[in-house]
Amino acid sequence: MDARIFSLQVLTLCCLVHGSLQGVYQRRLYTELMRNYNPLERPVHNDSHSLTVHFSFSLLQIMDVDEKNQVLTTNIWLQLYWTDFYLQWNTSEYPGVTNVRFPDNQIWRPDVLLYNSADERFDASFHTNILVNSTGYCQYLPPGIFKSTCHIDVRWFPFDVQRCDLKFGSWTYGGWSLDLQMVEADVTGYIANGEWDLVEVPGRRSERFYDCCQEPYPDVTFTVVMRRRTLYYGLNLLIPCVLISTLALLVFLLPADSGEKISLGITVLLSLTVFMLLVAEIMPATSDSVPLIAQYFATTMVIVGLSVIATVLVLQYHHHDPDGGHMPQWTRVILLNWCAWFLRMRRPRKARVRLACHNAAKRRRGSLSSLELSVSQGALLHHPQVTNGNLLYLGCQGAEGLHYDYEEEVLRAGGGARGGGGGGAVGGSALEAELNQILEEVRYIAARVRGQDEEEQLCSEWKFAAAVIDRLCLVAFSLFTILCTIGILMSAPNFVEAISKDFFS
Repeated sequence: MDARIFSLQVLTLCCLVHGSLQGVYQRRLYTELMRNYNPLERPVHNDSHSLTVHFSFSLLQIMDVDEKNQVLTTNIWLQLYWTDFYLQWNTSEYPGVTNVRFPDNQIWRPDVLLYNSADERFDASFHTNILVNSTGYCQYLPPGIFKSTCHIDVRWFPFDVQRCDLKFGSWTYGGWSLDLQMVEADVTGYIANGEWDLVEVPGRRSERFYDCCQEPYPDVTFTVVMRRRTLYYGLNLLIPCVLISTLALLVFLLPADSGEKISLGITVLLSLTVFMLLVAEIMPATSDSVPLIAQYFATTMVIVGLSVIATVLVLQYHHHDPDGGHMPQWTRVILLNWCAWFLRMRRPRKARVRLACHNAAKRRRGSLSSLELSVSQGALLHHPQVTNGNLLYLGCQGAEGLHYDYEEEVLRAGGGARGGGGGGAVGGSALEAELNQILEEVRYIAARVRGQDEEEQLCSEWKFAAAVIDRLCLVAFSLFTILCTIGILMSAPNFVEAISKDFFS
């Protein structure tokens, strides 16, 4: 039992001694490495050789894409790897010390910066320690929230794919002093964004020559390719716009007598204007390209504006003043014949209307002349069809159904006058004068009725022309709206992919 306790105490003492020795070795190693070290000196064995630095980054999150200011905000961990010739040691001389850590301001580190930075501090990375192993291999992984400039192409908005470049390079070292090599970007820890889908992050290394120097200046550019998710914009902008443009077609289905056709068209136009202002607040004030959704809104507003103009024309035809004149012949041929036949529209009481239009003057002349002739010869006094009860009806019909023999009536009237003496002649003259007065009244009533019929017929023709224009505009604007919706929206390169992923996933 005592032997076991003694062995346990010896092992515990050995562990404590080993830990304390490691602390001594690490302290001594720091002292030895920093004794003659100059952080301003490029750590290479031969100054004529270039120092190779491998560069990459880990993309964690796309935080914001500001289309108006054209700024991309990302959460990135930079990754820089190089070998420091002056930070090497023999592990056998320093037992247990495999790596050490130095603040980035105490040893040399490459001055790699984001060239297209839009941050106020320009260098937005958080300066961390540099991990160094026994071979002098250095690992520097500073995290940061990087704001970079990015040309946002809003031509296909909201079905757009954006490509934002992140260009990194040394600020002062050329290619002969610092050879910057690219390592593929790491996206395994990427956090998905609600507005953008990350497609890929390809990288490329390039060299640029300046007029001042003969040596090249290398840089590494990573391109963040992202596709906009269209579900939000489809539900809040596109679908309401399509519904509003459909409501514009109802203007041509609304009866003209309702008095709301113009109000509906103006209301639809104002609604589209509100949506247009919402899009204008999101988009940058640029004239390089017009967004796809702005093109669609503008086209829809043009359609609605033209529908309002067509509605004004329809109302002008529908409420046309009969005293304004007859319908022109070309309007009658185009609207009442060709367009009505094409739209399968039938004019109400067409045969009766045509008969009234062509025979109204003939009936007027024939009826009045016959009636005047019968009264002037005294035949109306002895005609069996003429009585006080049916005289008004006879006048309204224009005496068209009255047939008599002129000579027979004259002889009969003459014989009655000879047989009756002078009293009959006086009575016949008084009755004839009264009948002439009644005839004048009947003429007025008949002319008034015929005038009202002609006015009603003329109004019905204008109203039918307005109905034809309404139906024609409904067909034309429906086709134009469908074609514009399909043509404009489906012109986006990734329209089908965006719809299938966002709406049906």
